[in-house]
Amino acid sequence: MRRWGITRTSKTKIMAEINITPLTDVVMVLLVIFMVTTPLMMNNAFKIKLPKAVTAQPQETQTTVVSIAPPNVIYLNRAQVSIDDLKGLLTSRMASSPDKTVVIKADRTVMEGEVVKILDVAKQAGALKLAIATERGKEGAQ
Repeated sequence: MRRWGITRTSKTKIMAEINITPLTDVVMVLLVIFMVTTPLMMNNAFKIKLPKAVTAQPQETQTTVVSIAPPNVIYLNRAQVSIDDLKGLLTSRMASSPDKTVVIKADRTVMEGEVVKILDVAKQAGALKLAIATERGKEGAQ
């Protein structure tokens, strides 16, 4: 019997069951890969140790955040940017932002000259309020 180019002889049997062992192996490997990589993706992309201040107040509103991680790597809302691109990106954000606030999160090991440079860029971009993020510390602690 010949139909659609497939020949079948009397000795050939049609396989009625599917071997799922290779499929199970692949699924298990993918499951292990996702279990290992998911915690890595959930962590912050960068760690910043904020300076401590006794008078630190919690921030209630969503604002534009510029982070500076060592060694002077700049992030705008978790996306890494260069200092040259920062002014243009901040200008467009300030144009659409109702409160025009920029919060600077600088690691405590970053030199204050870099923080001042970012504050200056933010002011040139149209920010009306500038803030430096800190952690709440105990009185008398450094």
